Amino acid sequence: MRLNRFFFPYDFSAPFITIRDKKFIHQLRNVLRIKEEQEILLFNNKEEALAIVRTLRRGFIELEIKERRKNLVEPQKYVILYCALLKKGNFELVVQKTTEIGVKEIVPLLTKRTIKQALKRERLERIIKEAAEQSGRGTVPLLDNPLSFSEALRYAATNEANYFFDREGELFSSSLVKGKKKIGVFIGPEGGWSAEEKELARKNKFIICSLGKLTFRAETAAIISSYLAIYN
Repeated sequence: MRLNRFFFPYDFSAPFITIRDKKFIHQLRNVLRIKEEQEILLFNNKEEALAIVRTLRRGFIELEIKERRKNLVEPQKYVILYCALLKKGNFELVVQKTTEIGVKEIVPLLTKRTIKQALKRERLERIIKEAAEQSGRGTVPLLDNPLSFSEALRYAATNEANYFFDREGELFSSSLVKGKKKIGVFIGPEGGWSAEEKELARKNKFIICSLGKLTFRAETAAIISSYLAIYN
């Protein structure tokens, strides 16, 4: 049976852990209907632990740590997704699916043609956390503060390589990312990159890539390109 999995950002070295977080208690007791003596999985961005619910009360939960282990499914590549803020729920879809895929960090971009300028950080962080739990990851991706395109260029300078997705670029192939461990993936807004942004990407030695002749929505391109960057 598949065990329920939870992000728990604390140390697992003690044999017993007492939790008093009301939201966590509500989730276990009232949403998932977990009972005493059931097993659950915890992870804290460093390791994961098999735990048994020994005491489950309204005000606290006591867990016994039975086993600590390394997560074996977390992708080894450190992929940072730099994605323009998108309208409606499309940016939420991007953070959810790219978390499931395995990105390590998500940077919201404010580009020249970005329409939406604000984000609901608390909601997005909850989506990321739940997606990491559901997909079996060992870490929860970072959600950075929104950056302008010029700020993102400076931030991305420490990456081994940066891939700037645009229809005018060369067709993406696995050889472009082979051997790279820390890479950036840049996805533009609904209206596409401006000519100035494309030129800045070239000047900063970004690899200009294409996903083919079809025209994808920005959220689709973000999901596909993240997968290709991680698993090639």
